[in-house]
Formats: sequence, C-alpha cells, structure tokens
Amino acid sequence: MSKADIAVVGLAVMGENLILNMESKGFTVACFNRTVSKVDDFVNGRAKGKNIIGCKSIEELVANLKRPRKVMLMVKAGTAVDEFIDLILPHLENGDIIIDGGNSHFPDTTRRTQYVESKGKLYIGTGVSGGEEGALMGPSIMPGGSTAAWTYVKPIFQKICAKTDKGEPCCDWVGENGAGHFVKMVHNGIEYGDMQMICETYQMMRQGLGMTNVQMHEVFADWNKGELGSYLIEITRDILGYKDETGHYTVDTILDTAGQKGTGKWTVLAALDSGQPLTLIAEAVFARCLSAIKEERVAAAKVLNGPKEKFLGDKATFVNDLRQALYASKIVSYAQGYQLMRAAAAEYKWNLNYGGIALMWRGGCIIRSVFLGKIKDAFDHNPNLNNLLLDPFFKEAFEKAQSSWRRVVTEAIRMGIAIPAISAALSYFDGYRSAILPANLLQAQRDYFGAHTYERTDKPRGQFFHTNWTGRGGNTAASTYSV
Repeated sequence: MSKADIAVVGLAVMGENLILNMESKGFTVACFNRTVSKVDDFVNGRAKGKNIIGCKSIEELVANLKRPRKVMLMVKAGTAVDEFIDLILPHLENGDIIIDGGNSHFPDTTRRTQYVESKGKLYIGTGVSGGEEGALMGPSIMPGGSTAAWTYVKPIFQKICAKTDKGEPCCDWVGENGAGHFVKMVHNGIEYGDMQMICETYQMMRQGLGMTNVQMHEVFADWNKGELGSYLIEITRDILGYKDETGHYTVDTILDTAGQKGTGKWTVLAALDSGQPLTLIAEAVFARCLSAIKEERVAAAKVLNGPKEKFLGDKATFVNDLRQALYASKIVSYAQGYQLMRAAAAEYKWNLNYGGIALMWRGGCIIRSVFLGKIKDAFDHNPNLNNLLLDPFFKEAFEKAQSSWRRVVTEAIRMGIAIPAISAALSYFDGYRSAILPANLLQAQRDYFGAHTYERTDKPRGQFFHTNWTGRGGNTAASTYSV
C-alpha cells in the first residue's frame, strides 16, 4: 500500500467515521490510537479491505505519511491535545502540519498555533460539526490557524465535507490562529439557542395547548417544509413520533435534566469579554442549568404557586403564532452570534467572511437550515452589514412575525410557562430598535455612588462629566471610564 495522504489520531466514533469518509473519497489514511488494541479492532473491522493503514506507534504513523505530513487529532479537547502535539512534533519536519479537529477552546488553538509555528511546523485548529453521521457522510468544517497550511489540506477537507444543493463545499478557510475554533464555538452557541427555543415551543404546545405527541409531530413535519426547515426541526419531528419497543413515546420517558459540554458557556463568556449582548444564547445556557436542579424544582413546585390559566383561543391560529415567534427568535439568535463574530474579528484582527460562514453552516452541521441561505444573501448584498436585523429580508420577516411573537410571550406569561430564550429574543429586538434606553439613569447611579462620570446629550461624545450629587462628595471623579 502506498503512503497515506493524511493521518488521524483517535479512534472514537468521530475519528473512525472521519477516516472512513476520507477513504471513501479516494484518500489513503493512516490511523493510530493510544490504546493500540483499538487500531487492530478498527483495521480488522470497519476498515477491513480499505486503504487504511493501522499504526502501532507515532513513529510508524509519521513514517507512513506523504510530505508535507498531515496529522489530524481527533482526541478529547484539553490536555490530551497538548500531550499529542508534544509526542508528534519530534517526528515531524519543518512545514509538516498538525490539525486539531476536536472542540478546543479558541484561546488554546491560538496558543498552540504559536507554539507549533515556533518549532517550524504548521498548525490548524478546525471546527467539525455534524456529529457521527456528519463525520461519515460529510460534516461542516471550519479551519483556522497557519494560513500556509490551508493549501495542503484544502483538497482533502473540501472533498470530504458536506455540499450545498448547488454543490458548494461547506468548508473554507476561516482565518488565523483560533478563528476556526471561534466560529465553531459560536456555531455551538447558536445551536444551544435553537434547541432551547424549539423546546420552549414544544412546552407551549404540550402544556399550554394540551397537544399530543402525534399532533406535535405533524406540526413539526409541516414546519420542516417551510422557512423553519432545518436539521433540528427535522429531528424534533422524528423524536416526537418515535415509540420504544413497549409502544410508549420515548421522549415522555426521558428525565428533564439537560447536559452540556461547555461550548455554550464559552460563547457566553466570550460575549461578556467583548461586551456583546448575547442574551438569547445566555438564557439557553442558563435554561440547561435550571433544568439540572431537578430535585429543587420538584420541591419548589409543591410550594410556589403560579397562574392556573388555560388557553382559551383558537389552537390552529396559536400554532401559527408559535411558528412565527420561533422564526423571529431564530433570526435574533443568529444576529447576536454574528455580532459576536464581528467583535472578535476586530479584536483579534481576523478577516472573517460572514457570508462564507453561513455557507459553511448550510450543510453537514447541526444548525444547517434553509434559513442560512438568506443570511449568506444578506452579507453578499452588504458585507459591512452591522446587524442581520437591518437586512431588508429580515426586517420584513420581523414585520410579519412581530404580532404573533408578542402574543406568544404574552400568553406564556399569562399561563405561567417559562420561555426564557424566546422572551429574551423579543426583549433584545425591542432594546435594539430603541433610540433611547434608560441607561442615562444607570449612569447617574454609577456617578452618584462611585463618581464614574457620564457623557451628556448636549455635549460631544468623549467628554465626561461628574456631579457632586450630595454636596458632600467633592468634585473628584474616577480616572477611568469603560463601557
């Protein structure tokens, strides 16, 4: 067998499926796993008879690679990545490439890029989205790191990734150092938001309208044919229609406590660091935290009373309201995510292609949807678009959906049903479209107790003032001012 085009380290499900995907597209792949028995199991099992070279050591792995060598790590994010980098580096030559395909935190990728480049090698940190099926059939791939490495991995990545209906690859170069993993992190944050809003819609149908799983299954099946058409709507349809071997709906037997791996939290922390109002995704993260305290909620339910109101309107009309509210909230979720990417691009000097990112998410990934084509159109029309809410297409969508959106939030409050993400989306929309917010009073409060100063409406921006509110504070103001 000839030498391999690329090596993959890590034979968990994602690693195995990515290898099989690469091999099916005509590439020879070398593989290694720290637990060497897994190499034998894979080569003699799923990889049997294929152009896949099983290796028992890093030395053997590197020896079986064409130059420049390309080694892709599909291992758990964190210290394992650093350990493998240090294991592999001594066996590489200048210009060889290490690729991290895990869910690494973007500052780690920035640090690793600098470290590997200091050793004369190249580094890529790439987001890979689509789960097990995506890895096998074609994921969305978001690479960043050493720009010089892209030429060598591009033919492989763009062949194995998902494609749009027009055949466009859902993979392109994102930017330097941690840019690829940052975009993947934002993708995951938006995924948190999408999932939470779908769950809130389900709760309104189930608890508020008293709909059955069959009825909800039919609604999501219908929604998947329209503007909400997406992978997450599709799988929600399937979940609501799925029965176990006893004939019971599986979703009804699942405990209502959500897990998380941290990427949503990272997105919210990045937003806080850059001062971006990522309110919807933050509520989605906190909703998972609230779900996790199940025992407290069960105890509180016996003590704390809320409204006992029942839905009195027309159910079919309200289901349409829910569709519109979900759609409008989804626009807000993406708008906030793009605002965060814009802020990061300015801070880290990344030249992000926002329409291109929408294209990368158009297929293969968890948040793939019809909707993303409209985002690409918006940035193709205006690459300097400040906020998706201002694009003519989305502005019109808000005008159509706004009444329904407000009815849903009002009805949820009336019936005492928590819809934190959809409510946060509406609050953001109302705040963003407000020329005047009450922050003038907030600045007065800050100046009153801390002499933090304020700007004035009748003076140019950048001039700061302090008031001696009590007559006892003197005229000394704080020396720094931050927004």
